[in-house]
Order: sequence, then structure tokens, then C-alpha cells
Amino acid sequence: MGKDAPPESLPRCVKKQLLNHQSQKTGTRYFLSLLVFLCALCTFAGNARGQIDSIAETIIRGTTEQKRDALARIRNSENETYSRLAVPALTDKSEIVRATAASSVVFLPEDEALVVLSPLLNDKKEFVRREAACALGKTGSPNAVNALLRVLQKDKVLEVRSAAIIALGEIGDASAVPELVRILQRKPNDKEEFTRRSAARSAGQIAQIIQTDKTKVQTPEDSLSGKYVFVAAPKYKNLVEAFPAFGAANAALIGILQNRRESGDVRREAAFALGAIGDTSAIAVLQSNTNADDYYLAEISRQALHRIRLSRKLTDDN
Repeated sequence: MGKDAPPESLPRCVKKQLLNHQSQKTGTRYFLSLLVFLCALCTFAGNARGQIDSIAETIIRGTTEQKRDALARIRNSENETYSRLAVPALTDKSEIVRATAASSVVFLPEDEALVVLSPLLNDKKEFVRREAACALGKTGSPNAVNALLRVLQKDKVLEVRSAAIIALGEIGDASAVPELVRILQRKPNDKEEFTRRSAARSAGQIAQIIQTDKTKVQTPEDSLSGKYVFVAAPKYKNLVEAFPAFGAANAALIGILQNRRESGDVRREAAFALGAIGDTSAIAVLQSNTNADDYYLAEISRQALHRIRLSRKLTDDN
């Protein structure tokens, strides 16, 4: 029996009166608690509104450093409402503010983020163009692919083009693969080593995203943990048949892995990407590299073979 319940010995009419009285007290306590909660909620909402107004004011009238700090807070919030506050900073006179704002608007809806970021791909400052390309990758919007491909074809700055390649890998759309293949088919060049390495990684990432429907992907670094990477059942039994562009990518990556003039980093990325594409035509070249003098290449090649064989088994079982 509850602590406040009337004793059983009391007459029924008295007990009823006591219960009604206790119910009234309980209702009063509930009402007061609700009133306190609503007051606290109003205070919180008022504080949040005040914070939003303060950030918006800083974005428009603050110093360069104040704007950068406000944009960092917006980025860390990972919130659409706050991201919208950063939009005016995309046209700020300071290049560092424009570049910082690019990474702060990525939590807007995909198409809206594309609209506000695309103009920065033509900014006079290469630093801003690079950050805009990176930000478009973070949005994950397939509608950004064409804009990023234009950067690859027309921008004269290698770092900006490399940022576009990385962004294409994060988006994971197969329409980007032919342009990556053109990069992979070029002869090794010390100047373009990072670009070729990024193209190989992006090809592998796009393959993973298509096969898993997830943007979280594995990287060559995951292959060096000493444990075999987890492989989910692929969406397509034969990715090359479903998306012919991966056939050309597969051939280019095999060529890179066979070419001793390629840098170690590019060959490692190629081995991993071959495992992600999963075509059995890569088994022989991967097998030949499982005893490579480069320990990391050998381990990545073993993991790639494991991925191809397990993917085949999973698709056959299904």
C-alpha cells in the first residue's frame, strides 16, 4: 500500500474524501512541475535564439577572426539551422572566411548545399576552390559530380583537382569512374603521385559505396590491423558487368600494380581498390604481390584476395 493511502479501518466515505484530497495535491504538484519545466524550456529557447542571433551578427559584422570562430562553432554543431547562418560568409571579402564557411554549410540539405557551394569552385583563390570541392564531397550529393568533374577537367591547380578526386570518392557515384580511369592510365609522374594515389583510392571507395549502399568505407589502413577486414554481401554479383566503367578501372589498376616504376603508395592503393572492385581477373596479380618486399603491399594484397574470394562466396550462397 502507498505511503499516503488512507488506513483500511476508516469508513469508505472518509477514505474517499482523503483520496480526493490527495489527488488534488498530486494534481497541484504535477501542475507546478509542468510549469517549472515550461519555464525552463522557454528560457532554453530564448538562450538558443539569442545564440543564433549573436552568431548571425558576428558572421556579418565581426572581425575575420571572430567570423572564423563563429563558423567553427557552426561546423561543430552539425546542425542544419546553424549551417544556414554560415551562408552569407561564402561571399565574404576574406578568402579565409569564405574557405572556412565552405565546410560549415555541409549540413544543409544536399541540393541547397550544392547551390551555395558551386560558385566557390570558380573563386579566384585556389585555397577557396579546394575547400569548396572538399565540402561538396562531404555533402554526399550525386548532383555535385558534374561540377567536380569540370574542376578535374579545367582547374589548373593540382591541389584543387586532387580535392575534387577525393570528393568524388566520398560521393560514390559510378559516373565519376571514367575520369578517374583517365588519370590512372597516365604514365607515372612524381608531380602527380598524390593525384594518382587519390584516384585509385576513390575508385575503390566508389565500388564499396555502390556494393554496400553505405558511405562509410574501408581503407588500405584497415588492412594493416593484422585482422581480416569485414566483408558484407555485395549488392552486385559482378560489379564490372553492372557498371562497365569498372572494367577499365580494373585494367588500369592491374597495370599500376604490375609497374615497378609506380610509387609504393600508388601500388598499395591500387591493390586495395582491386579488392573493392572484386573482379576475379585481379587474383593473379594480387597473388604475385602477397610476397612483395613491401610488407604493406603484401598485406594489402592478401586482404584484397580475401575480399574477392569472400565476396564471391557470399554472392554464390545467395
